[in-house]
Amino acid sequence: MSAAVIIGASGGIGGAIADALEEEGAFSIVHRFARSSTGTGHIDITDDASVANAAAFVSKGDAPTLVIVATGILHDAGNGPEKALKDLDAAWLAQVYAVNAIGPALVAKHFLPLMPRAGRTVFAALSARVGSISDNRLGGWHGYRASKAALNQLIRTISVEERRRNSSSVVVALHPGTVDTALSKPFQGNVAPGHLFDTGRAAVQLLDVLDGLRPPDSGKLFAWDGVEVAP
Repeated sequence: MSAAVIIGASGGIGGAIADALEEEGAFSIVHRFARSSTGTGHIDITDDASVANAAAFVSKGDAPTLVIVATGILHDAGNGPEKALKDLDAAWLAQVYAVNAIGPALVAKHFLPLMPRAGRTVFAALSARVGSISDNRLGGWHGYRASKAALNQLIRTISVEERRRNSSSVVVALHPGTVDTALSKPFQGNVAPGHLFDTGRAAVQLLDVLDGLRPPDSGKLFAWDGVEVAP
């Protein structure tokens, strides 16, 4: 038996993924980490020491073969996605990058070494279709788009290094679609009918996508329906 690790398990998607994995019963334990958790379940992905502490806790048990980073930021109480260049704010841009790109990279830094060096392993991080440079036709949302593009590049780069350590590894980014969570709540009015997913459905869709991926798929971004999203 091996372990699974869900980073961001207090969020809608992360929590639903953890629930689904526990229901399946394929892992000896499903570790749930979140910034809002206390004790051994706490993690702040913007703090290298915090991520290291979480990894140290996991290292005491069965090695993880699945790590999912289900974190992200699009808006907070005082900031939202920028509509134009005049809306850019350096501090907000830095925060968005810290959560959406740097944080998942720090998780990879500390958790990938815990994963087996042989056999299929999966490291996945939630990204977004708007991080695709070739798909950007509307502009706006500068920080979110750029931070997700950065995450996609980091996933690609990490996958190359991880393949040298374990040729059966899969390191990917996932676009979950628009899910009924606090992150998407202010923007759900623009979603086409039938394309706003509840968290349970989103979790199952993403896990199904991961189940179908193989080492040649490593380093790519896949949408909820299993279709690769162009960089």
